[in-house]
Parts: sequence; structure tokens; C-alpha cells
Amino acid sequence: MISLEIYDGVVEIVLDAPHKLNALDDRALADLSAAFDDAAKGSVRALLLRGEGRAFCAGRDISGVDARDDDAGGYLDGRVRPLLQKIAAFPAPTFAAAQGACLGVGLGLLVATDVVYVADTAKIGSPFANLGATLDSGGHWLFTERLGAHRTLDLVYTAELMSGTEAVAGGLFSRSVPAGELLEFTRRRVHAVADGATAAFRESKKLVSAIRDQRLGLWEALAQENAAQGALSRTADYAEGFAAFQQKRKPTFTG
Repeated sequence: MISLEIYDGVVEIVLDAPHKLNALDDRALADLSAAFDDAAKGSVRALLLRGEGRAFCAGRDISGVDARDDDAGGYLDGRVRPLLQKIAAFPAPTFAAAQGACLGVGLGLLVATDVVYVADTAKIGSPFANLGATLDSGGHWLFTERLGAHRTLDLVYTAELMSGTEAVAGGLFSRSVPAGELLEFTRRRVHAVADGATAAFRESKKLVSAIRDQRLGLWEALAQENAAQGALSRTADYAEGFAAFQQKRKPTFTG
């Protein structure tokens, strides 16, 4: 089950099947994709993705899958990749609060999210060696990019799981928080960002994506920064930010 609530410019999308660690079947994937579509239509300035219960998302729900006729490639290409691309392209800052198991497709949801805060006790890795399968949903990219080839293959071969604290120390995500404080901490951050200069944040989001995906060099990235700043200098938020600084008051941004 997927639920969605919008309040004060923030949309909260919740994976709400705690009895199965928020594992995603085909229906849940479709509902999650629809939730992001609905959120994009609203007046949303920031988004929070989270899971109910003791896990963020244990990955694909394989409880009813017959491995003899499973089209895993079709499932990943036809259902998972479009969803992850949709999350990555969401037109506002996105955050995730992740506790417990963050595996498979669940890990992919985090890969596609702008900022990820994890519980210090979260479980992150590649348990697929026990299934005769391999890491998917962008996991190889994330681990190799941040941890290097040796550590990535160590995790893949051994099915060892990292804690949230270890994952953050390795550069996978932004920061780890005690599990009991995670949701409140993340909500505070999300609401603060929603009150901020979200038009400027969108430009930074596009720049970071281009630097990562297109491997921009310094001068290419600088040129794109300059173009973004030029466009922002003609916005109401830019004028408000400068006026507030000069008047020594807190700015009120409209995005």
C-alpha cells in the first residue's frame, strides 16, 4: 500500500506495508509511480519518501514469483527503471528517511533520491548471493562510485550488510541518525528546505545530475553554473534574497 499526503508545500509518500517490510509487488510499484505523478501535479516545494514499520523497503516482493518463468530483466527494465528515473527527475528537492532493510529495489529508491538520511541501524547491501541473483536497481553504480570496485565485489560476493553508520562513513548517503530520531529529524530538514529558495535548488539538482551523468569537467560545469545563475538573477526569489540580506531580515521565497 502506498499513501500520499501534502501539507505546507511538502508531500510525504509512504510505503505502508510493514507486515512484509514494505517489499514492492507489481501493484505497489504502479501505485508508487502514480503517487509521484500526483505529487508532481501539486504545489510541492519538497518531497519526503519513507517506509512504515521496522524497514524502509526490503526490495521486490518475490513471495509469489515462480523463478522458472520470471522475466527479471523485463521487470527491471519495464517497471523499476522508469520509476527510478521518475523519482530522480522529480521537479523539487527529494528526501528519504530509511530505516531497517534498504535492499534491492528499496536501495534503488534511495539511489534515485536527492538526499538520504538513514537510521544508524539500517541494513544496506547485496543479499542476492543467497538467491543466485545479483545486485540491481542501480546498486552496482552506487557502490562502485562511492566504495570502489574491491569493496563492491566484497559486498556482492559475501552478501554482507552494512549498517547505516557504515554506509554513511563510506559516502553512500548523507548522514546517519539514531533510529528513534530519524523521522522527526528528516521532517525538520524537509520543511526547512521547502521554505527555502527551491528555484535555486532545482538548478543545483540539474547541475549535480549533469556533472554525475555527463562527467562534466570543471569548465563545462562552471559554464552551466553561470547560465543557471543568470536565469535565477531574473527571478523574484533572487530579488527577495538580496533585499532580505541588505535589510537584515529573513527572506520569504516563493519558488
